[in-house]
Amino acid sequence: MNGVGTPPVAMTIAGSDSGGGAGIQADLKTFAALRVFGTSAITAITAQNTRGVLDVHPLPGAVVGAQIDAVHDDMQVAAVKVGMLGGDGVAAEVAARARDGLLPQLVLDPVLYATSGHRLGALAVVERVLPFALLVTPNRDEASALVGAPVRGPDEMAAAAREIASGGARHVVVTGGEADGHAVDVLCSGGEIRFLRSPWVRTDNDHGTGCTFSAAVAARLAHGDDLAAALAVAKKYVATGLRGARDWKVGAGRGPIDHFGWSVS
Repeated sequence: MNGVGTPPVAMTIAGSDSGGGAGIQADLKTFAALRVFGTSAITAITAQNTRGVLDVHPLPGAVVGAQIDAVHDDMQVAAVKVGMLGGDGVAAEVAARARDGLLPQLVLDPVLYATSGHRLGALAVVERVLPFALLVTPNRDEASALVGAPVRGPDEMAAAAREIASGGARHVVVTGGEADGHAVDVLCSGGEIRFLRSPWVRTDNDHGTGCTFSAAVAARLAHGDDLAAALAVAKKYVATGLRGARDWKVGAGRGPIDHFGWSVS
């Protein structure tokens, strides 16, 4: 990629993080780093920082729908990342547009909890959009909520990925595992299981990794990558961000990852 020409357009439908490490802010930073023109529909406004979530204000579904329509009416969106939905009204608007084919290559990050543990979403809301997703990217806690059972090691992650895929998503990757010094994500695709491994990066600066991973997948899908290639780039991008921010001192809690230390070849 030489940086010449019009970039593809991607959309993020997610909540706003005032601390800048997750949500819409992380998604747009990721899109920019991967040379995608980022558009957005904000579903909720959160007051949060590295120490936790202080307040959440969901937006009305009609307002979210209007944001999506405004972008769709003017631009050709190549891929969509959906994160925090906020409420059933928002989920209904998103699901309706996905059903009508207006949200291509939909990557669903089923946000239920912030890194701090604060609950940000309801399971029933996520399940409304899940059948329209090309890819669903729950972490282990979110996978546990989706299947109603603990999800710990790689074997349980694989079983959870299969069960979530049975709900209609074409592909599922359960993230956040660790084994033998490696970060392990488990992909279920067409009923087949693959273990995606990379060296484990030990750091407290990991706020926004799930948002960043799903946004990176959407960005590479917008560029025309197949899913396997998009996942590989997304894992590399997140690992690079974790290493880059390992020694950062941004805030007093779990800091953000480095979205800047990336070169597109």
